[in-house]
Amino acid sequence: MQLRPSQEQSPLQYYETALASSRSFYIEMMPKFSTRARLVGILSAAFLAFAAPVAEHGALARRALPTPIAASTARTYLITVAVDSNSPAYSRDLFKTWDIISGTCDTRETVLKRDGTNVMTDSSCKPTSGNWVSPYDGVATTLSSDLDIDHLVPLKEAWLSGARDWTDAQREAFANDLTRPQLVAVTDNLNESKGDKDPAEWMPPLASFQCTYVRAWVQVKYYYSLTVDTAEKAALEDILNSC
Repeated sequence: MQLRPSQEQSPLQYYETALASSRSFYIEMMPKFSTRARLVGILSAAFLAFAAPVAEHGALARRALPTPIAASTARTYLITVAVDSNSPAYSRDLFKTWDIISGTCDTRETVLKRDGTNVMTDSSCKPTSGNWVSPYDGVATTLSSDLDIDHLVPLKEAWLSGARDWTDAQREAFANDLTRPQLVAVTDNLNESKGDKDPAEWMPPLASFQCTYVRAWVQVKYYYSLTVDTAEKAALEDILNSC
């Protein structure tokens, strides 16, 4: 029985493969074992089945956002409902990115270092190697060029729900916020598919991360006094009620 992750497998896929292989192994070999060995085998397989998803979820949590508010708190924050407005019209140029955070490291580079493991950078702070797992889909990569820094609450969504009334400095602070759970390194094509959509229109495909996603969404919107529309609120409540 050989268990090695392939380059195409995410950590979660690897654990699922390992679990399936272990199960087949024990079924095949069980008659040859003593009663005690059979018991150890059964317990080991059960532990793998339980621990693998937990380990995967914990790893994603540690390498991603600052911990968002609890679901119970988030439910109490969903109070300000308003119709989105794009008057005046949104422009990406109204949200300045990326700021220099420390030394030569800008916001993007800071998030890449935070969300990755074994990250090495050059003199300009550009990552030259490392390991990342996108929390939206569980996809692993060793290339920082495969990653976008997602604004969890998209800039246009912020504009439609209140940021149009902010100063340029306030919008810059929002676009570079490392304190709230607002910036995260994710698979680039997945970020492109998300675009400016709110949770009524798009959710991370990795179901185990959806609760974290909506808790973070509500926290960011509440902190910045951004409104939610009716469909958005319903989608958020639906996920929060299952957290």
